[in-house]
This record gives sequence, C-alpha cells and structure tokens, in this order.
Amino acid sequence: MKQVKDRSTDSITRRRFIKSALGAGIVGAAPMIIPAAAWARIHVRRSRLHPAISSARELSFNNLHTGEMLKTVYWEHGTYLAAGLERINYILRDFRRNEIKPIDLKLLDLLVTLRERLHTHEPYEVISGYRSPITNAMLHATTEGVSLHSMHVEGRAIDIHVPGRSLRTLRLAALSLSRGGVGYYPRSNFVHVDTGRVRWWGA
Repeated sequence: MKQVKDRSTDSITRRRFIKSALGAGIVGAAPMIIPAAAWARIHVRRSRLHPAISSARELSFNNLHTGEMLKTVYWEHGTYLAAGLERINYILRDFRRNEIKPIDLKLLDLLVTLRERLHTHEPYEVISGYRSPITNAMLHATTEGVSLHSMHVEGRAIDIHVPGRSLRTLRLAALSLSRGGVGYYPRSNFVHVDTGRVRWWGA
C-alpha cells in the first residue's frame, strides 16, 4: 500500500434524520437505462477524451441509519490520505456496536469508478457498510438474504442507492465494472457491491 499522509480539510457533519432508512422517494426520477455493453463504449470514449488520471479521489456518503454525512478526499497525488480514510471508516462503521474497521481500499476505488459511470456527484446513501461478526450473526438469524460469511464483516462490501438514479441503472453500472459481486434488492431499495469474485444475484 502506498504511503499514507494526513489531510485535515474535510469534516463529517451530523444532521437530524428526517426520513426512514429505506423511505420512499429517495431514488427519485430515473434516467434512461443504458445496457451494460453501452457503458463500456461510453467509458472508452471518455478515456480517450480525458486520458489523464485525476489527481484526487473523493467520495460522499449519507448514512441513513445515523444521519451522518461525509464528503472527503481519501487519495491525492498518488497517496492515500489518513484523515480521509479515517472519516470513511467512521461513517461506514457498525453503528449498532459502534465498531470501526478499515474499509477495503479497492472498494473505495470501485465506488469512485461507479460514481463516474453513473455521471453523478450525489452522495452514496448507505444502508450497510462494515458489520461486526456479532451484528452480522444477528442479522443472519433475523433477516432474509444475509450471509453468515458476509463480506461486510471484512469491510469489503457496502449496500447503497444513489439519489437521481434508479436501482436498475445502479445495478447495470455496477455489473459493467466486473470488479466484484453485485446483489440486487429492489424490495429493500438497495444494491450490494463488494470486492470479492465477480458474481451477481437478485432479480
């Protein structure tokens, strides 16, 4: 891993949580759905027009369970930034037990690429980030579809949706990356992405 240095210009702000974790109306109006194959062509064209690699990687999150919001740069000029990573690890913590685990850097880089593929600067609305083994075991026993050996426990998975993008569009964009697992949960209004082997599930 590259050298990590500090950055102190970003901050997490807390606001009152005024909507339920999976409340209706979050996704909003959906743009035209683009087939997965078309994403690759778009990506190639954009790469030719903008061959230079960005000097910074930034992510924004809205934790729907805690009401916390974060916008931070976690990588800049070839270096991962300690302060940005700490803030991301905190907002994606197991809020039930207030436990923190470093989030996989590959997952963060995947989320940056996914946001670019979706052509949006909206924050990721987070249903689940890191889960402690105790929390995961509890959810496995009480919630359908929660794996006993979930990659959430390793800090390698996140359940999300994106304002202004339909769940189907988010799923297609994630599948087009071919960089890990993609789960589709329309009844619960989220898409799961992880950095495990390439695979997919859900309707």
